[in-house]
Amino acid sequence: MDVGEILRKHDLLSEDQLAQARQAQTNGQRADQIAVSMGLVTEEATLRALAEEMGLEYVDLTETEIDLSVLSGFPQRLIHRHTIFPLRRDNGSLTVATCDPFELYPLDEASAALHIPITPVLAGRGEISKLIKTHLGVGSETVEGLLAQADEQEVELLESIETDGSELSEMAQEASVVRLVNEILLEAIESRASDVHIESQPSGMRIRYRIDGILHSQPVPPEITRFQAAIISRLKIMSRLNIAEKRLPQDGRIKLKVSGREVDVRMSVIPMIHGEGIVMRLLDKGRMQLSLKAVGMDEALYTQFQELIHLPHGIILVTGPTGSGKTTTLYSSLLEINRPGIKIITTEDPVEYQLEGINQIQVHSKIGLTFAHSLRSILRHDPDVVLVGEIRDLETAENAIQASLTGHLVFSTLHTNDAASAYTRLVDMGVEPFLVASTVEAVMAQRLVRTLCPSCKASYQPKRADLPDDFPWEDFEQGPGELFQPVGCRECRQLGYQGRIGIFELLLTNEEVRQHAHDGSSSWTIKEAGLANGMRTLRDDGWLKVLDGRTTVDEVLRVTKGDIVVRRPAGKA
Repeated sequence: MDVGEILRKHDLLSEDQLAQARQAQTNGQRADQIAVSMGLVTEEATLRALAEEMGLEYVDLTETEIDLSVLSGFPQRLIHRHTIFPLRRDNGSLTVATCDPFELYPLDEASAALHIPITPVLAGRGEISKLIKTHLGVGSETVEGLLAQADEQEVELLESIETDGSELSEMAQEASVVRLVNEILLEAIESRASDVHIESQPSGMRIRYRIDGILHSQPVPPEITRFQAAIISRLKIMSRLNIAEKRLPQDGRIKLKVSGREVDVRMSVIPMIHGEGIVMRLLDKGRMQLSLKAVGMDEALYTQFQELIHLPHGIILVTGPTGSGKTTTLYSSLLEINRPGIKIITTEDPVEYQLEGINQIQVHSKIGLTFAHSLRSILRHDPDVVLVGEIRDLETAENAIQASLTGHLVFSTLHTNDAASAYTRLVDMGVEPFLVASTVEAVMAQRLVRTLCPSCKASYQPKRADLPDDFPWEDFEQGPGELFQPVGCRECRQLGYQGRIGIFELLLTNEEVRQHAHDGSSSWTIKEAGLANGMRTLRDDGWLKVLDGRTTVDEVLRVTKGDIVVRRPAGKA
């Protein structure tokens, strides 16, 4: 029976859909392949129908035990070229997963090479590819000397690159090395990684991806160490760095287009004891969600913050460590208030995302264009709102305060552990306490916690003794009565988590806080004043998201410390 008719028989395609798929057939592609690529039917449903018609078994590889000993001796070139994977030995035959029941040649060749009968089973192409990367390593097909057979490149450089003609440069431009580097970047982007770490160790090269704030080691074939110099040189060429300089740190930038999406890569190279180490920050513009509600603010906090960002003047600070989502919050705030009647200028180091309708300045410290210098110039351009990437020194702080005193709304960031510490941090820099008190309108501290994968999270009944002392047990008993924990599935790549949201601590500068800031009081005293006025701490906000089933107790414990401030009843001094 024709493969299209098989899909019709199983009610997977209508007559019109089958005709549409056949009309789109080119280069010998089958109707089922076209239908899957057009989104008319899923690959899993197609393979299950074909398996039933052909008397084969369809397997879910995420729930199938793999005998890795059968990999030994199996021709790896067939694995990579035809997307097949040996699973186990059964009764004198070898079970091999394939995504194409009509492509029998690789199975026949493997059977002849191993002198053993092959029993094919059907599985999804994506699941087989994950098995290959997990057990043979990223780029393993390139190490074997195989080149991609795809009709078009999945990773495209948006800027031309130049080489110096040296032997090292020529080696870095070989097709297999280019393919290997592209594979590393592509896998990182598909894994939603924010950073790629390529590290030189005594045992060889190690690759780790930071996914949702946690580093994960990436399996790589041991032979990849032989390509280490070529990989580093290729990345240096892509980011327009000096490939001959191996003694000094270098920073560069790569602009890519991956599967139609623009991705900005910021690269840092530092010489280490065992060779150069590389960290690449991946800025995937296609996946960036710039919305205050999307970052995790609940309705009450969102309403409060909305009022703040529409103030006519003053300073609004966002604090937290590197990677806590401060830039995303600030960008989202600017987009909320951006309209033709308001001029917004930013000074950043670096400009992470280019925002339509907002004037952005890239800081260049080496030529004297610092935050403080650019801020002085910005004020001559008649802005209404100013964003200063970070207040790092007294000069920048004084300029930001001057801008707010002259009728501008100023957004900026500070590196402090909580909201109350921002006031004392500015005073420590040398700013007069009365200026801090009169200009800072609010400080928001934030962290990022991983969110549970909705497809596999599992509920459980906790015991009070297993939870931290400050966990809101009474709210838990009155509310959901259950918490959730990570499990792991194909949707989240067996991590149990998928994505991140913010937890927030918003400290409004009310009269009591303003007086404490004016008097140069400690951050402890300022925090107590905020709590008395109803401030919710980072820890409190984290527990709310645990009770909502969005994250776990372990995640909140990972990014926050316990609140040890003695809380006074609201309204009492």
